[in-house]
Amino acid sequence: MFKKYGVLGILLILFAELNFIFKIEPFASGYFFIIWLGYVLLVDAIVYKIRRHSLIMDEKWRMLGLFALSAVFWWIFEIANIPVKNWNYNGSYDIPLQLFDILRRTVYFSFVLPAFFETYELLRSIHMFSHAKLKKKHKITKPEIFIFLGFGIICLILPWIFPAYTFPLIWLAFFFILDPINYLHGQPSIIRHFKDRKLAVPLCLLLAGIIMGFFWEFWNYWSVNKWYYSIPYVGFFKIFEMPLLGYLGYFPFAFELYAMYWFAESLFRHKKHMLRNQKISGMPESKVFPSIINELK
Repeated sequence: MFKKYGVLGILLILFAELNFIFKIEPFASGYFFIIWLGYVLLVDAIVYKIRRHSLIMDEKWRMLGLFALSAVFWWIFEIANIPVKNWNYNGSYDIPLQLFDILRRTVYFSFVLPAFFETYELLRSIHMFSHAKLKKKHKITKPEIFIFLGFGIICLILPWIFPAYTFPLIWLAFFFILDPINYLHGQPSIIRHFKDRKLAVPLCLLLAGIIMGFFWEFWNYWSVNKWYYSIPYVGFFKIFEMPLLGYLGYFPFAFELYAMYWFAESLFRHKKHMLRNQKISGMPESKVFPSIINELK
């Protein structure tokens, strides 16, 4: 049976699509919340229909954690955008943010990670790339790990020094910094997946990234409140508001979200372990955000 919240998701998407034409306020200005809530509900219902478990049905508290982490992650990207100014909202970089704007954007940013992981879960549920493997294992040495880490730090610093020439590096920095750390601490990582020859996770992440990129740009194009791009040298031949070559950024962005999530998850797991030890000592244990996707199996 198809879950009722999936039907609600369809209705929300249809309402938002129609309102791109009629522009009824305040719904037209708040389309992002409406349409992406509909997307998350719909895709989760499809996943549940296929495999009888999903994030919303089985991991409600963890799903809420995804929303919270998503807002934090995208504000980090907003800070990374300060020197390069590759995107802006409603055509201006210089409008000072009011408290309402910060709260509204925080709500909108909170949908990035849930929508991305729901798309990823859908691809995994239909066994996309399930048999894809590398022909041989790739041995990853510790010096190579630290080279990756060093490269990530360089990618994070250079856009602040030479923004006009190194702006694409912000879509590599967090992956090259955090994925090696995840690997060293036994967390799921792209490095680990290449080492064990399994390509299903990396390929599903890449496909989820470009799928999400298409919908982000498609729905943004028709909206009242939208973002615009100013990308040096490659700002030609736009598909919606995004230049064609800009879509390539969604591939490393997918890896970044994966690495950022598992890094944050490892911090909460460590905190949970500490709190458990405190509980043994008579101190109360607090709730923390646990793991969501068991990629180690």
